[in-house]
Parts: sequence; C-alpha cells; structure tokens
Amino acid sequence: NPVAAYLDIANVIKLAKEHGVKAIHPGYGFLSENAEFARACEQEGIVFVGPSPESLSKFGDKTMARAIALECGVPVIPGHQESESTDAKQALQDANEIGFPVMIKAAKGGGGRGIRVVKDPKDFEAEFERASNEALQAFGDGRVFLEKLIENPRHIEVQILADAYGNVVHLYDRDCSVQRRHQKIVEVAPSVGIPEETRNALLADAVKLAKSTGYKSAGTVEFMVAPDGR
Repeated sequence: NPVAAYLDIANVIKLAKEHGVKAIHPGYGFLSENAEFARACEQEGIVFVGPSPESLSKFGDKTMARAIALECGVPVIPGHQESESTDAKQALQDANEIGFPVMIKAAKGGGGRGIRVVKDPKDFEAEFERASNEALQAFGDGRVFLEKLIENPRHIEVQILADAYGNVVHLYDRDCSVQRRHQKIVEVAPSVGIPEETRNALLADAVKLAKSTGYKSAGTVEFMVAPDGR
C-alpha cells in the first residue's frame, strides 16, 4: 500500500543509490525519527539530514525520551512508562492506576498519529487498538504508552541548535496550542502570556536535555504547560 512504501528502508536506500542521491531529508512522520533508517543512510555513505542515529534512538522513542528527561530532572507528564506495549488489557489496568482521563500515545513517530484521548474506561480497549494500529501503519511500530490527560494545556515548543562540539543554543519559544487532530495550525513566537519565570525554565530545560545526550543538529523540544503554570 502507499504508506508501506514510505516505510520501506531497503527500497528507499536502493532508489537513492540507483539515482546517485547524496543526502536524504526525511521530512516528518514515517521514517523521519527512525534510527534504523538514519543508520542505513550512514552505512551507505548517504547523508541523513537530521540528528545522529544514536540521538534518534533516544528521542525517537517517546518512552525512552521520558526516561532521559526524568534523569535530567526535567518535569514530565504523569504516566505509566511500563505501559509501552500492544496489550490492551494490561494497559487498561495501568490506565486505572493513572486515573482517567488518559492519553494513549504512539511510542514512536509524530505528526499527531497514533494518539487517542480516553475519558471513559469502557472505551479504553477499543481506542487502544485504534491507536496501536494507526501507529503500526504510520511508523511500523504498534507500541503505545499512557499519560495523564492535561486539560486545556499550552503547547510550547523550544527550538534548539547543537553542533558537534557540545555547544547547544536555544532560539526561544513558540506557542503551538491552536491545533486540529493533534496537528499544529498556527504557531505564535514568542509565546504570549507565559510568565518570564516559566519561559526561562522551559528554555533552560530544552538546552539541558540536548546537552545531556550529546544531541547534534536542529531540534525541537516540546512542552505542555498546564493551566496552573506547571
């Protein structure tokens, strides 16, 4: 099917070599955060325009990224790290521990795919299966994990740039809260109505996270700011 073609690493590399392609920009979604694809490009002498395979392994998997953030002392949304699975019944038990409403989120990928909001436990298993199947089709990985749903949050992003010598700078913040189906529609920079104390904490945490993992390239660190400012 058309989606599968965008996930076929071997054929993408084969086509690139046949046509003398020297660099691949992966866009967003599909293989854009796939460490295996970045590594395959590297092995074939093709420049992958993006982070290193090692960084993608760490940040392309959202559950691993959560663990890194916790190690760095960067706040994360309450959730259940061990829920990373395709087992709906086990995940329902985890959701009950977290407390409804919850978010079911794809472990890999982005672009708003593989995400479901569940407010009623009786809907959980069906929504879990939908999220897992969507994630599998979009990213080739059906694992999902759970987080507590933050009602009416601000979606604040911090743009960073990092070189190969350990230097990381931020390019300040933007508000991406206006969304449809978990996809950003409007971005406002700088974020309006964010207390300077909160803004400075977000900027510092973004740089701290990148430095802690030796991140290289451009990147975006996404934050959810709750109505109470946390």
